[in-house]
Amino acid sequence: MKPVVVDLIDGTYELFRHFHGLRRFTKGEDRPFGAVVGVLNGVLQLLENRATHVGVATDHVIESFRNRLWPGYKTGEGIEPALLAQFHPLEEALVAMGVAVWPMIELEADDALASAARLADADSRVEKVLLWTPDKDLAQCVRGTRVLQVDRRANQIRTAADIRERFGVEPARIPDYLALVGDAADGYPGIRGIGRVGAARLLNQYGPIESFPPQVLGEQLEDALLFKRLATLRTDADLFRDVESLRWRGPTDGFGAWTERMAAPQLLQRAIEVRAKVAQRE
Repeated sequence: MKPVVVDLIDGTYELFRHFHGLRRFTKGEDRPFGAVVGVLNGVLQLLENRATHVGVATDHVIESFRNRLWPGYKTGEGIEPALLAQFHPLEEALVAMGVAVWPMIELEADDALASAARLADADSRVEKVLLWTPDKDLAQCVRGTRVLQVDRRANQIRTAADIRERFGVEPARIPDYLALVGDAADGYPGIRGIGRVGAARLLNQYGPIESFPPQVLGEQLEDALLFKRLATLRTDADLFRDVESLRWRGPTDGFGAWTERMAAPQLLQRAIEVRAKVAQRE
């Protein structure tokens, strides 16, 4: 078997990206499946160019166990109905296209990506794992030059050395770092009086938050530990047993009906053509 490169995609981020990208051209008239079609085309492009083993993580619901830990944690409030209505169709359309999909309910899509990265990294057949997301949470999953983060927005592929340069700490310390500086996107504030430079200095000096001398955080220690728990991605989701289950083998028989429903019949022919190209590489 040839060495495998595993591509893990943040489906929720991609759906948001395509939805708001389309808004620039549709003058506010949202096509019911416009963002879904955009994501599917993106996955096909990845497969056409290089990929063979692909998994997509999605937030089947917005809330997760973290909402029970911190009342201010991000929710689905404020998400436009036209976007929210495409969450489940994206999952169903990807399955019809033959792509491995992990819809998260109790956990988040980021947890699925972290779990999939761990499982793929542990497989000796895997040469490299690529995490397709700009989310700084996923920086904690980067391992050397083997598990990498692809930030399409910044046009960067980040190794562990790149993570150190960007944040000032090792990937493993990213949850501690985010706990101290906060994460506005996820809805927790961090620790008063500690900025990015200070957080990196403390973590490099003392190690993880649990190792800080008591006087460093004082009465804010409990909050810091809670925020670290929010920032720490779960890696125990049971997503697959064999990396070969991520190999894309082409669209299912039901994909044609989906492309008609989405008013994008050209996707079926494209998927068939891409499958032929992928088969040539196998």
